[in-house]
Amino acid sequence: MSDVPPATTAPARREAVPASPEPAELPERAATPEQATTRERGATPEPAASPEQATTPERGATPEPAASPERAGLPVTGDDPALRAAYRLCRRRTKEQDPAEYALIQLVPAALRPALHALWAAASALDDLGDDRTAPAAERAARVEAWITALHRELPTGSSPDPVRHALVDTANRWRLDLSELRDAMVQVRDDTRGRHFADWAQWRAWGRDNLLPWFGLVRTVFDRAGVPVALRLDTREAYEEFLDGVRLTDILTDLSADLAQGDLLLPAEALDQHPGSAADLAQRRWSPAVAALVTHLTGLARQWVSQEALTRGMHPGPATVLDTMAALLRAQLDAVDSAGPDLLRSPPRPALRTRARVLVPARARSALAWSLTPLTVPPPQRPAAHRPPAPAGPAPTGTFRPPPPHPGGERPPEVPPGLLPAHVAVIMDGNGRWAQQRGLPRHAGHGAGASTVREVVHGALEIGLRHLTLYTFSTENWQRDPEEVDAILGLLRDELAENPFRDLDVRLRWHGRAGRLPPDLVDLLHLRERTTRGRTGLTLTMCIDYGGRDELTRTAAALAQRARAGRLEPGLIAEDDFAGHLPQPDMPDVDLLWRTGGEQRVSNFLPWHTAYAELHFTPGLWPDADRRDLWEAITAYTGRRRHRGATPAPAPAGELAPADAG
Repeated sequence: MSDVPPATTAPARREAVPASPEPAELPERAATPEQATTRERGATPEPAASPEQATTPERGATPEPAASPERAGLPVTGDDPALRAAYRLCRRRTKEQDPAEYALIQLVPAALRPALHALWAAASALDDLGDDRTAPAAERAARVEAWITALHRELPTGSSPDPVRHALVDTANRWRLDLSELRDAMVQVRDDTRGRHFADWAQWRAWGRDNLLPWFGLVRTVFDRAGVPVALRLDTREAYEEFLDGVRLTDILTDLSADLAQGDLLLPAEALDQHPGSAADLAQRRWSPAVAALVTHLTGLARQWVSQEALTRGMHPGPATVLDTMAALLRAQLDAVDSAGPDLLRSPPRPALRTRARVLVPARARSALAWSLTPLTVPPPQRPAAHRPPAPAGPAPTGTFRPPPPHPGGERPPEVPPGLLPAHVAVIMDGNGRWAQQRGLPRHAGHGAGASTVREVVHGALEIGLRHLTLYTFSTENWQRDPEEVDAILGLLRDELAENPFRDLDVRLRWHGRAGRLPPDLVDLLHLRERTTRGRTGLTLTMCIDYGGRDELTRTAAALAQRARAGRLEPGLIAEDDFAGHLPQPDMPDVDLLWRTGGEQRVSNFLPWHTAYAELHFTPGLWPDADRRDLWEAITAYTGRRRHRGATPAPAPAGELAPADAG
């Protein structure tokens, strides 16, 4: 048996769900095994439901018709009875606890639905454990922690005694989902047991996005694995995140009565302060003019955030229909919140049945047409006796990271006193192409070898205790290279980010550069890695991709000019701090040590602002031949230099020669 309480037993705010699957409920069925492994047409569209059937919360969406002969065969969820029961439970939890979400999932092909039910049920299960107010906060946090730890342990086995985790583990293995992306979202649920207070909208947005973006990101990955990528255009990324802000705010307004009953008020003080007295009135669950004005203001904000018409332009019509329908249902929910009045503080409002029907019935027709014209790639079910492929890495137990692998030769980093260790090392990784040409290989082969050196140097940075490492990965000038080499470099970056070799290390990944010329899927991965590692406190690894120093300074000058033109900055009073505060990465610390491999001795338009007083270290070896020992040697050389930034250098200790004055 599991050593953590099953998620299905947590007394959530929602209606309780039976622990065992309903015998009468038939699992959704998919194509035969032969069909499932090839690119197939979308699932046979289901007939549109009547308004009452499509919108009744108690009954959920219309029951699906029995599988037709051509769809008969192995169920989408496999032929393991325990696994099929687990997926049925996830499906039923979704249907009973969130009819709107269930209706949205009904808009995708049947072969994709079990995965989405499993993801929704897992997120709900964690929330249920964290919301169980019959237990003290410490016990609830411990239950969430135990659930996460059990998931990490069970992923390699492909099974779990907890039915929700069993379905999630199978979904992760079949669809090759990287559950480590959920680490921060899961940790947030644990931390939420201590209560939350938001001073302003910025804190509130960070909390909401950290929770929702990883789960929505995995849903997008399922579509991607099925052959229908939901790549966001660069100009819609902020719209996407703002859309999720609207989802979160709508959910908070809907659940206001339940939250207040538990002593929670998940709104920023900045919004409450705009309506004096509203916070005190809400704490007393008292409807007042201040509360009414606050609710009107917030529903207006949420309605604006979920109405992102540009978000689905150019998107495949299947996912676009799901997002458009979701937005319409959210607006209907906000109308219900607006109309509830004092009842909002007593029970969750629900849209009228006819309102939901007007949204869902045409949406089902549109989605059925879209998917009928779309070939899908569906991974086959995993049989219990079959050899399982290696499981994707899942979220490690919260708060723990593994140490970096040791150097193959057993070498250990030098002992450097903390006061002498550079805080920020930047590296120009030169010599990849020459390394390949010396071996009769195409130039792009050198970049592949260089990627291995990146891993090795990151491991060395962690071992010696470096806080910031910045790598010149792809410059604005690199676009001038042969297109084949450029494509190879970008493909290598994509593969490295997808593999995520630092997932279990205390490495925070950041990206510095422009997005306009990079492939959207690469930008997606960069943002994903930034978001899912934002809470890590060890090494900050910054990848400069499509970066140029002069471009950075030009963009900063433009930002200052815009601020001055708006009257918010006096041009004659602009100081260094103003300029630094408008850099694209204003919190990046100055570089202490700039190291360049490959024998060249120039800085090549790399971090001109941050390297103004950096110590320079040039080495002749080519980048693919370097390893962590070269980083340690560069740091050791740095510790022998005395830095005074233009001031008179302090006298050298007795017996030591003073280095030459630096500017």
